[in-house]
Amino acid sequence: MPIYEYYCEVCQSKFEVIQKISDQPLGKCLKCKKSKKLVKLVSAPGFRLKGSGWYETDFKVGAKKNIHEEEKKVKSKKNEN
Repeated sequence: MPIYEYYCEVCQSKFEVIQKISDQPLGKCLKCKKSKKLVKLVSAPGFRLKGSGWYETDFKVGAKKNIHEEEKKVKSKKNEN
């Protein structure tokens, strides 16, 4: 289940809540219990897209980033011989 961030305009607190996507947004602050002053924040997701079908070099750094290109060159050289 996703983690959503909320901000209370009354007590100025931020907190996270684990909710289903289909759940209604919270109506009251968990700290001060005030209603109608709670804002659901947009935040970055906490997951990485890995596996087949995603761009190979998305999460690689340094020398590992160009491995795919090097493999292509080695295969083409083998095919020439």
